Amino acid sequence: MELIFKSSGDFSIRLVCGGSTVVLSLEEMDYASLNSGLAKSQYRPSLKYSHSLAKTHDYSIAFKTRKPHQNKRLKTAPFLEKLKVQKYFDPVQMLKYDGDWSNEQFWDVVKFLRQTSRSSEFRKVFDLWKSMEKSRINEANYEKIIEILVTEGLVEEAEICLREMKCYGLRLSLEIYNSLIHGFARKGNFENAMFYLKEMEDVGEKPDTETYDGLIQAYGSYKMYDEIDQCVRAMESKGCLCDHITYNLLVREFARAGLLQKMESMYNSLSSRRIGLQASTLVAMLEAYAKFGILDKMEKMYRRILNSKSSLKEDIIRKLAAVYIENRMFSRLEGLGVDLSAKTGSTDLVWCLRILSRACVLSKKEMYLIIQEMESHEVPWNATIANIISLAYLKMKDFNHLKVLLSELPSRYVKPDLITVGVLFDACILGFDGASVKSTWRKMGFFNDDVDMNTDTLVLTAFGKGQFVRHCEQMYRSLNIKSRTEKAWTYGRLVSLVIEQNKGQVGRLKQI
Repeated sequence: MELIFKSSGDFSIRLVCGGSTVVLSLEEMDYASLNSGLAKSQYRPSLKYSHSLAKTHDYSIAFKTRKPHQNKRLKTAPFLEKLKVQKYFDPVQMLKYDGDWSNEQFWDVVKFLRQTSRSSEFRKVFDLWKSMEKSRINEANYEKIIEILVTEGLVEEAEICLREMKCYGLRLSLEIYNSLIHGFARKGNFENAMFYLKEMEDVGEKPDTETYDGLIQAYGSYKMYDEIDQCVRAMESKGCLCDHITYNLLVREFARAGLLQKMESMYNSLSSRRIGLQASTLVAMLEAYAKFGILDKMEKMYRRILNSKSSLKEDIIRKLAAVYIENRMFSRLEGLGVDLSAKTGSTDLVWCLRILSRACVLSKKEMYLIIQEMESHEVPWNATIANIISLAYLKMKDFNHLKVLLSELPSRYVKPDLITVGVLFDACILGFDGASVKSTWRKMGFFNDDVDMNTDTLVLTAFGKGQFVRHCEQMYRSLNIKSRTEKAWTYGRLVSLVIEQNKGQVGRLKQI
């Protein structure tokens, strides 16, 4: 056996057996043992895996298939890629062993630690790295590490770095102060945020709009709206004029707070000054109008967003749909579905909106047209679609169609959920014969399944919860904490408990 050192720093073992020679590259190094045995050597072992199949431990295959260009590729691989291969390394020990890293390599390590949720190790490795070369103790490196620490929520660590800068006599920049002020404000520690705001002014650094924007946003997140007003006044008194970012931020914060008068006042101020509205600002205003059910302003803002080519998230579409349902404007649901389809294609929510618009007016013919369109596009049913139709049948007391629908769910590969059980429960109270449906579901083993709810919440908004779901809620509230957290919540057990609480209706509910 022979040890081989290469100019690249690789450390290998040559095995000679029966006239054949095999070269093995060591994959993972024990830093402590290597340091003790090779401390005086100018060479260091490679920190990368020697081949692509190292993790398989099938060395015979690796040696047979490895080609010369593979070694070349691995030698020239970026430092960050090398770190990904050995993700459980100790960065401090690794730096001690390597002797030093370049500026690029150090920030690669920091980037990797962020990606692997090891941000608590930043400062330790930074302290060691900067001590290896005094020129690294500079404003640029500190500014960068402080910004990263604050972004990762380690504001106290960033504060230690700031104190170190003072000890080294380094200048504290506006960016450093902004990072600390925003970091403490985001955590709700406004006392420290104000301390550094005052310190910044004392050393001659003038706060800018970014300084105040961060404070406004933090105040908004803690619902401190009086402080937002004070912040704006302080900003203006110090000659720091609001820009378009600040104005848009104020509109959004007032919108989220439901302060519609302030929101609209700021919005009008924006319009009069011809300051552009950001898409997120329009969306925040739309949500505010939807929250308070201000229909005409909601629709006007919705059209403006559509014309701006911006897209809306599905949860916002649901809020608009809920307003239309509450105002019994069911045809508008179809319009929402069509608008959404133009942006995203025919998603589950699109079909939900379109069939709801028909089901809410109890139009069988138009429901069938939507179903036929879905089938022509080979769109499978889901619990939401099945429950919309079944709830419409229940409301019409069309038990014949309801029986067929509930019985054929298995053939449509739709698993019943809590709402489906509720439909069966409520129908039986009204005189529906659910014995055959129960038999079908029992054969499926459905009553032994854990309780879940896979129906879009808009369906409950449109049709209400029904007796069964309300009974479930009442029963849940009556249980103690231990009973609530039990895992064995099956449909069979749930139905039994609800029936037990409604003994007066047992005769009708025996079919479930």
